[in-house]
Amino acid sequence: MNWRRRTTPLKQSCKWALRYALLASAAAFAFGGVAAAQSGTWQINTPESAVQFSARHMMVTTIGGGFSKFSGTVQYDPKDISKTSIQATIDTTSENSGVEGRDHDVQSSNFLDVEKYPTMTFQSKRAEAAGPGKLKITGDLTLHGVTKEVVLDVEGPTPIVKDGRGGLHMGAAASTKINRKDFGILFNRTLDNGGAIVSDEIGINLQIELTQPAAGAGKSIP
Repeated sequence: MNWRRRTTPLKQSCKWALRYALLASAAAFAFGGVAAAQSGTWQINTPESAVQFSARHMMVTTIGGGFSKFSGTVQYDPKDISKTSIQATIDTTSENSGVEGRDHDVQSSNFLDVEKYPTMTFQSKRAEAAGPGKLKITGDLTLHGVTKEVVLDVEGPTPIVKDGRGGLHMGAAASTKINRKDFGILFNRTLDNGGAIVSDEIGINLQIELTQPAAGAGKSIP
């Protein structure tokens, strides 16, 4: 006679049910933590982001530059896009196009007048879905001492990625176009053929990485 204890089908079934319940609870806890973090406050990760602008030069080519100093926060709730809000500040003195003479001109009173207006800001007013993976963010852009409403066309946000310290990262790209004359930037030079040396329309392109550090941790790492 075999005296070894045998596991009945009922006991085996209960055993697997218990394991499944424990795994499901752990998964729910883990994903619940990510979801909670996702819907909170995100910081712009400046070193891994880019704020760029572009304009037509002499109406024959498009040139551009960017800003190296900026910061901001994003409130994001994937369950209610309308609750999304953005606040960002850009240091205009950090403008850089890679051409010293051009940068001197852009930062002068001809254009940005950075001594008088050392920052530009964006404060969102409303957000709405614009298709799968797309948003429209409407807000006030303050530039050159003038505030005007602009609309950002946003791609994203991306799925969340966790770094080696448990910090969370996600990204988004955004773009818009403004007329610099709307912000009181009127300077231009007329070419022999009657055209202008710089276009009135300015393109703005953003590549933004957002981060949330792990609970109780300092800054997250890539």
